Amino acid sequence: MDAWDEIRTAFHVARQGTVSGAAAELGVHHATVIRHIDALEARLGTKLFQRHARGYTATEAGQDLLQVAQATDDQFTQLAGRLRGRGDSVTGELVVTSLPGLSPLLVPSMARFLGQHPDLTLRFLTDERVFRLEYGEAHVAIRAGAQAPDEPDNVVQSLASLPAALYAAPAYLERYGAPESDADLERHIFIGPDHEDSRAPFYRWLRTAVPRDRVRFRCTDARALKHAILSGAGLGFLSCWEVQEMPDLVQVLPPRPEWQSRLWLVTHVDLHRTVKVQTLLTHLKAEARGWDFA
Repeated sequence: MDAWDEIRTAFHVARQGTVSGAAAELGVHHATVIRHIDALEARLGTKLFQRHARGYTATEAGQDLLQVAQATDDQFTQLAGRLRGRGDSVTGELVVTSLPGLSPLLVPSMARFLGQHPDLTLRFLTDERVFRLEYGEAHVAIRAGAQAPDEPDNVVQSLASLPAALYAAPAYLERYGAPESDADLERHIFIGPDHEDSRAPFYRWLRTAVPRDRVRFRCTDARALKHAILSGAGLGFLSCWEVQEMPDLVQVLPPRPEWQSRLWLVTHVDLHRTVKVQTLLTHLKAEARGWDFA
């Protein structure tokens, strides 16, 4: 059936709810939209939309067709994302994703990379959610975790180890003192995540080391956790690189191997060998060798 233009038009009419909205999104005249819808309905021998004063509403048959159109549109989006990463130069758009809390560590390195490639647009997308590389949402993901991400069709490489330690503000230590040993931890107040299933290595350790009721200041955001430590609300874990910008904090327990996180570079197999992706990966690895977390 040679009807993709008509199906695509119907898809946009259903999304917009009006002929004028679909025409604007497609960049065509509204008469073209009406002609496509009428032709598709005649071709299929059924009504795909109910017309009313406020616009168009898909019928049951229309909904069935639109599910196919949505899947096809998703596939085209995925394909476009992969094609954007191809080429023999570091130009165009490069999309990198990571956790918001890693921005102070990563942004300076990526700013230097952008300075080396003046024809590049770098999009750094930070979110707690995991971006879908297989859908073309990003070219490179920088993820944190004790274990390497395990996803089919992705290439995973180690970037750096992130030691962590237990810290306190002087205001907290003046009130409660510092723990003298692990056995002394139960008398202290801790800052931690509101949800108990955090995968951070130091929070997994904390769940076994102290009762949950000793975690008396709980947050859903990494920035709030950091500010709670700075405010003296309790003892809390931070990566050692973060504390370099917080000279007033006191390290009450030094880094341990079981608290350490890792940074991983993740790319989709279809984009991994492209010039711009490989150039960024090489740059980030060189930058990471110069990171000093002492």
